Amino acid sequence: MSSHSFYEADARERVAGLLDAGSFSEFVGPARRIISPHLAQLDQPGAFDDGIVVGAGSLSGRPVLIAAQQGQFMGGGVGEVHGAKLTGLLERAVAVRPDAVLLLLDSGGVRLHEANAGLVAISEIMRAVLATRAAGIPVFALIGSGNGAFGGMGIVARCCTAVVMSEEGRLSLSGPEVIETVRGVEEFDSRDRALVWRVTGGKHRYLIGDAVQLVPDRIDAFGQAARSLIDPHTEADDPLQALEQAHTRLDARINAYGGCRDGLEVWRLQGIVDADQLPLLETADFLEAARNRSLPWN
Repeated sequence: MSSHSFYEADARERVAGLLDAGSFSEFVGPARRIISPHLAQLDQPGAFDDGIVVGAGSLSGRPVLIAAQQGQFMGGGVGEVHGAKLTGLLERAVAVRPDAVLLLLDSGGVRLHEANAGLVAISEIMRAVLATRAAGIPVFALIGSGNGAFGGMGIVARCCTAVVMSEEGRLSLSGPEVIETVRGVEEFDSRDRALVWRVTGGKHRYLIGDAVQLVPDRIDAFGQAARSLIDPHTEADDPLQALEQAHTRLDARINAYGGCRDGLEVWRLQGIVDADQLPLLETADFLEAARNRSLPWN
């Protein structure tokens, strides 16, 4: 595995650096030249992989299926072909039963240029994620990219078995600019980048339980986290019970933090000493500072 920056790498570099050397086999690659049927009609450039890399490989000898969104192409936006490739990968997982499916997310959400097709694709991806998990195959979302996981892909991430993030990653439903446009700058100032990361960034998502692990910005760190999640993992025997437990945790979180307007307020309620220093800490020091925090669902 590569020790290079996950954030700075593109989709193929992330896949190559994460998996065992020489193990990756791409499905529906650029040579197939299957591009979006909609973009040309809008005079928009296409891409021969439609902004996503999907295939099979191994992680420390464990067979996995993997998808990596290409954030440099249309912000990793999901369109018809992009979504079909991801859905197809998940459906293949049910058939071939790998040890896990890894989703390397780098997306602002649905591609507005083909919004209806993108929205349908998101619903199909969500259903396929849940079907894969119901078949006993874990699906892990890895988020440490420039676009993070927003919009529909933010929902997909939270449908996954577990989420791994770096400090550089972001996870949310609506982006800061969208919130500001709809509700005004008084509600959310998208130009306040520190605030954006305190609300949507990897550290905050880890502190409130959305991400199970926070890792340094290295491809190998994401790989090690994914491997550690695969080894002991079993999907819940009773999905309904697992869903009810998740709802209980969310209710407790809303009751505890519903009045907070900034991540700092949440961190202080968790009993973290010097909460305002957390954004400045390296990952290892941050995890140590957060180790004894009090969570409302414990």
